[in-house]
Amino acid sequence: QLQLVESGGGLVQPGGSLRLSCAASGFAWNYYVIGWFRQAPGKEREGVSCMSSSGRITDYADSVKGRFTISRDNAKNTVYLQMNSLKPEDTAVYYCAAKRLVINSHYCTTQRSWYDNWGQGTQVTVSS
Repeated sequence: QLQLVESGGGLVQPGGSLRLSCAASGFAWNYYVIGWFRQAPGKEREGVSCMSSSGRITDYADSVKGRFTISRDNAKNTVYLQMNSLKPEDTAVYYCAAKRLVINSHYCTTQRSWYDNWGQGTQVTVSS
């Protein structure tokens, strides 16, 4: 079973930056599609970003486009979410998710129901 562990969350002032990491263990990372999600108190979990197993395709929620960047290092079995120009409305628990495909592909999605491996989450709080 793939295990995902997020880190890098914390308290940051508006306009600040954080980089979240998601480390995988148990299987090679290469054929996994990766997604980042977040859940604010009282709200449903929403898709933030995703990256194909090939690394060539990414997608972002409109609310984070131009501010967040997803990346992956397959050699380290790690995916990152660089978050810049953070806003109070970015406050949430952030989760990474993964799904293994049988071939390397250029597909990704931010639909949470598609993923079958989830981390435990890391809290991001944006406040002055």
